[in-house]
Amino acid sequence: MQTSPDKIKEQKFTGPKGLTLLFLTWFYTGKARRAPGTFGSLATLPLILLLSFSGIHLYALVALIIALTVIAVIVTQKVQVEYGIHDPQWIVVDEVIGMLITWSFVQSIEWYKLLLVTLAFRFFDILKFWPASFFDRDPHGYGTILDDVVSGLYAGIFTYGILTFFNA
Repeated sequence: MQTSPDKIKEQKFTGPKGLTLLFLTWFYTGKARRAPGTFGSLATLPLILLLSFSGIHLYALVALIIALTVIAVIVTQKVQVEYGIHDPQWIVVDEVIGMLITWSFVQSIEWYKLLLVTLAFRFFDILKFWPASFFDRDPHGYGTILDDVVSGLYAGIFTYGILTFFNA
């Protein structure tokens, strides 16, 4: 009996399992074959909708972002040390945090604003303007996460500026 290529690829995966994998891959979106960061970013949109519909206050959103960031740094550091890896593509919880930061500047679920939030975050996340590039090179868990925090801040400021300029 032959093993399918997907099964072989899955068997070669040496990384965390269970809730750790679920969290770091943001419900397995980080395991997408192509553009896992983009899939992780898009997978944040249901959370954003949920937060918006729940009427989350900015202070509660900031507290959530801080809590997610601290947990992500700790879990990422543990996994990177345990498996001898640095910032693997399948870790996308940092994209979730970056998207939440970007959205916190807008807190709207109008489709064009969500599109701008997503595109702006992906732009700044891919280009990694300093100090995001500094954190991106850091081998620790905080480096893996904080580059997206910085990119989220840049994208949030950019998004807020664009929407303010166009009075949208």
